[in-house]
Formats: sequence, C-alpha cells, structure tokens
Amino acid sequence: MVDRATTIRYQALSWLTLAAALSYLCRNSVSVAESTIREDLGLSLEQSGWFMGAFFWTYAILQMPSGWFAERRGTRVALSVLALGWSFAMICIGIAPGFWLLIAAQLVMGAAQAGIFPASCNSIGHWMPLARRSLACGILAAGMQLGAICASGLTGQLLTPMGWRWVFVVFALPSILWTIGFYLWFRDRPTQVPAVNSSELGLIALGRENDTSEQHTGASELIPLRVIVFSSVMLWLCGQQVCRAAGYMFFASWFPTFLQETRGVSVKESGYVQGLVLTGTLIGSIFGGMITDWIWRRTRSLRLSRSGVGAASLGACSLLILGAWFVESVTLAVVLLTFGAFFAALAGPSAVATTIDIAGPRVPQVFGLMNMCGNFAAAACPVLVGKLFQVTENWNLVLLLFSGIYLAGAICWILVIPNAQHTSRLAVSDTDPNR
Repeated sequence: MVDRATTIRYQALSWLTLAAALSYLCRNSVSVAESTIREDLGLSLEQSGWFMGAFFWTYAILQMPSGWFAERRGTRVALSVLALGWSFAMICIGIAPGFWLLIAAQLVMGAAQAGIFPASCNSIGHWMPLARRSLACGILAAGMQLGAICASGLTGQLLTPMGWRWVFVVFALPSILWTIGFYLWFRDRPTQVPAVNSSELGLIALGRENDTSEQHTGASELIPLRVIVFSSVMLWLCGQQVCRAAGYMFFASWFPTFLQETRGVSVKESGYVQGLVLTGTLIGSIFGGMITDWIWRRTRSLRLSRSGVGAASLGACSLLILGAWFVESVTLAVVLLTFGAFFAALAGPSAVATTIDIAGPRVPQVFGLMNMCGNFAAAACPVLVGKLFQVTENWNLVLLLFSGIYLAGAICWILVIPNAQHTSRLAVSDTDPNR
C-alpha cells in the first residue's frame, strides 16, 4: 500500500509567501508615512523624493548579485541574512535623525530585499511539482500584494497613536521572528526534510521530463550564463517585465493623483480606489497561476501556458485601459482599470515560471536579471509620468501611454519561447566553431 503524500511542500511555500508579505509591508510603509516624516524632519519635497526612490536603485542593481548569492549559499541562508538586513534598515529609519540616514537605510532596504524573489523562485522550482508551479508563483505574488495592502491600512492607523518612529521599529519585529523560524525549519530541497515521504517526493518530481530545473540540470550547467542573458528568449522576457513593472508602478504611485486630476475624486477616496486596484492585482496573481497550470495540464505546452497566457492577459489589460480613456463615469472607469490591473497580474506567474523553465540551476540569476530590468522601469516610471504631465498638462494621456505599454508587453510575450531545448540550441550555436 502506497502512503498518502505528505504536504510539507505547502509549508515551504507558506514560509516563502510570508517573507514576500513582510518585505512589502516594510517597503510600502515608507510611502504611507512619507508626509509625516517629511514634516517632522523638515525635509524638502526634493529630499523626500530622493528618500522614496533610493530603495529602487540598490534593489534593481543587486538583483543578479543577490541571485548569485542565493544560488551559491541556498535559499535558507540567503533569505535569513536578507530578512535581518531589511529589519535592520527598518529600525534605522525609525531612529534616523535626518536625511542622510534615511537615504542610507533605504539603500540597505533595497539591497536586502533584492534577493527575496530570486531565492524564492529557485526554491519553488525545487519544492513544487511542475503542474502546480505557476500557482505557487501566483501565491507568492499575492503575498506581495497582501503585504502592500496591510502597509496601507496599518501604517495609517498606527501613525497617530505610536508615532512614525515606533511604527518602523514595530514593523521590523515580525521579520526578525520570521528569520528565526525560517532558518530552523526550512531546507533548500525536499530531500533534506525527513518529514517529506517518498510519495510527496514522487509527486514533486512528476512531469519533470519537461523541466529544466531537475531533468535538464546537467545540460543547463554547460550553458554559459552569458548565453542565456543575451538570448532572444531573455530579451523578450525582460521586455514584458519592463512593461508590466512600469504599468504596476503607475497604479502604485501616480494613480491616486490621476483620479483626483481627471475624475474629481477626493484624496481619501483615491486611496480607497488604489486599494481596490491592488486587490485586483492580488486576485489576478492567484488566478494567473491557476490558469497557467490548468492550460499546461491540458496541453503539456509550455509556450501556450506561459507565452499564451502572458500575451492574452496583457492584451486584455491594454484594451481595458484604453476603454477607460473613453468613459466619463468615475465608477465605470475604476471598474475598467481594476479589471485591467487584474488581467495584468495574470501574466506575473507565467513570467516567474518561465525563468524556472529556461534557467536550469541558474534560476536566481536569471530571475534577478528579469526583475532588475523591471525595477529600473519602475524607478523611471514616476519620473516619466511627471514629465509627461509637465509637458502636455493633460493627465488623460497617461491612459493612452500605459495602454500602449501593456500592448508592447503582449507582443514581447508572443516572442518568448519558454523551453529547455531552445536554450540548449543557443548553447550549441554559441560554442560551434563552424557557425
């Protein structure tokens, strides 16, 4: 009689998802408290802008180095070190006497959080079966949004009774506790956990004949990283990430101002609407994983389940945002934009799963490269939107801009070929002296 499979893989996924939620709780609490910090420390708007944006530069630049660190030391060690790093940064923000320590703390925060998702995606490749991998990536993305939503609600509620300094110190404590529990419990591979029985190990390995992270590890190790980095697959994968990150950053930064300027929505109401849009992103992340896995189980086609879902979802998002440009009704515009954010989020799990599909043992570095490109776009997006309004003085043009950006992302997805054989052919071509 075959023993029923244990479910330790879901506990591993829960630890990773909680790390994502805690990281977004810490990083997003800064934007909520910005005006209070600026007033208390006497910062200028320009200084406050540098303080807000400092996070993204180290976060983007260190994606690949932190991916290398996670690959060499494993997720257990890497995430434990990184979580302590962003906890320390939160405490430094709380005790900062002025502008320069705030900047330093944000730079440390970005550096510490740069490796979260490269390391987590690497572990998802080891812990989750191929048929559930995209759903796991979607749950991880949902954890990010849950942390962002909690930051929006909790920070505002706690600022008055506790003061902004104690808020940041208190927000550091859950991450410290998580680090202790994670280091004691988590292991990089399911074979290292005695509680995982043979049935669960077999379930995790199911379908890996189509996978690069295990079945093709030997071949993938022969592929130089530069071949993957400069491949056409990676080019288009980074292209869609740039489009998705820029679009998400619009909803996370200028969107409330856009509603106030174009639809006459109050400041308070615009905050609630932004939360509604982020909820659409959260739900879309989970559904994206479910749909991607469902298509793969039915078709056994990585391209249809990854590229097909990515292209269709970003194309639908583009049309919905374009539709919002034509309508005058605030309610209808918000509904269209919320569904647009939902469809944009559907492509997230496909992107993460694709890095696992093509990268073999180099998942942390390859994901880091993709995420680095996206975060440079995220850092530039608020500046570009501000420049666009400064030149045109027409906020409605923002919708046309982002409709076009998401359409470009859909085109990038059409050109992505997410399979190991394609990457292997690139390696052979690169080493062939007769080419």
